[in-house]
Parts: sequence; structure tokens; C-alpha cells
Amino acid sequence: MSEQPARFHLGKIVATPGALVSIPQPEIFEALYRHERGDWGELDQHDVAENERGLQCGLRLLSAYTSMAKVKFWIITEHDRSSTTILLPMEY
Repeated sequence: MSEQPARFHLGKIVATPGALVSIPQPEIFEALYRHERGDWGELDQHDVAENERGLQCGLRLLSAYTSMAKVKFWIITEHDRSSTTILLPMEY
């Protein structure tokens, strides 16, 4: 991974039970690293644009990733940057 500065603060990091069971910890850490640097993962252009706007306007930020075991998961940082949640889409 290249050393890029974080674009925002993650706040308190929490994860749902499903995410903790389904995604290996190193993959969670890698995804958090990518998320806070603006690598939104597997989002379409519209959602990428929404995140970029969210950085400027203080909106919620969403990233989508797939683990090596093909488990899809999301990372959501709240609008006030107080917390970031790792979760499976079905847990939303």
C-alpha cells in the first residue's frame, strides 16, 4: 500500500457480529485504510461522486468491498465523523 494521508477521521470503529465472523481481521484493517483515504472500493460512479461531495459537505460516507472469500461488506462513516461501522449489507 502506498502511504497516503487520511482524508477524514474514522471516529469510533465498530463492527457487527456478522462482519467480525465473516471477514478476517487483516482484511478489515486493509479496507479501513482504503476507506479513510478515499478508495471507496466497488462503488459506481454516482456513489463515488456522492462520497466526494460528502467529504466537502459533511455527509455520511460509504465504501463497499469484497473479501478474499467473496463476502461483500460495507464500511460507513457517519456524517459527523464520530463513528465508522463495518457491516454486511444484509445487516443494514
